[in-house]
Amino acid sequence: MTEQGLVLKARHDAASMQQLDSVVSQSTSSRSKNQVPFEDNIKYIDCTPFWRSFGIHWPACRRLWCVKDCCGVVCAVFTWLLVFYAEFVVMVVLILPSPMSIYSMFNGAIFNFLAFMAIASHAKAMFSDPGAVPKGNATKENIMKLGLKEGQVVYRCPKCISIKPERAHHCSVCMRCIKKMDHHCPWVNNCVGEGNQKYFILFTFYIFVISFHAIFLSIVHFVTCLPGKDMRTANSCSSFPVAAQTILIIMLIFEGVLFGLFTAIMCGTQLSAVCSDETGIESLKNEMATWEKRTTWMNIKLVFGHPFSIEWFSPFSNPVVAKGDINLYTV
Repeated sequence: MTEQGLVLKARHDAASMQQLDSVVSQSTSSRSKNQVPFEDNIKYIDCTPFWRSFGIHWPACRRLWCVKDCCGVVCAVFTWLLVFYAEFVVMVVLILPSPMSIYSMFNGAIFNFLAFMAIASHAKAMFSDPGAVPKGNATKENIMKLGLKEGQVVYRCPKCISIKPERAHHCSVCMRCIKKMDHHCPWVNNCVGEGNQKYFILFTFYIFVISFHAIFLSIVHFVTCLPGKDMRTANSCSSFPVAAQTILIIMLIFEGVLFGLFTAIMCGTQLSAVCSDETGIESLKNEMATWEKRTTWMNIKLVFGHPFSIEWFSPFSNPVVAKGDINLYTV
């Protein structure tokens, strides 16, 4: 036994098959509570009847993955509230009352589009399966189906009772093994893994963009509408009193700077991890790369899809990549 669970080495003679039976049986009988997987913190929601009632066939959203974590739910709701606050201040205080109609329409359309894409990316990152390994599949029959070469090692998670892929890690919040797990993010109430990394990167990117767009609009409003001398000019720019405008805009700038810098760092970190094909956990543990190294462009396409298209920037498009890596153990 190791930290990663039972270690089985594949061999192809009759004696080793008997040894495999005995090792598997001993590992499950030594701790009776490990005969079945531990209860996870995941709730699956079937959305097929809902979409069917509208005559919509949407395979990508037929089942939602929800993590039952109170802290994560609070953080996710708080994230949405921050976006809605920015939407309120930008539209009601900065955009709609502005006497510059073309300026208002142009910036209003851009901000609303970016805010919608940010919320959609956040929802996809939160409700998408991050790459969970099937529970309870660490049986002799499934191990034999892998067709492993002699000497190849199989890891068994003692909590999920699952065959653990090479780059998978067990999440203590989700209570599941996640393939290519980077980290568990409370802001999206989910792990960031191979199944939702694209959406997480898009979420951080769009939040970064709308944050600095909001800062730009706030500065323009301060310069043009709050000169500090002519109260009629200030009142003509918004229906809110000058004091209320000032407080709302200062809070918006503070939010924009804080979360703009935070998401810029997170987006840059994630893109760096994608290009180097090294997850946050692997970097933190300084794990030696035993997997096949690819080019930077190939690593990017494995996350965003192949070939390059505008769909890379859409949270509604699932990345199309080649499957079948033996290290993913999909039995």
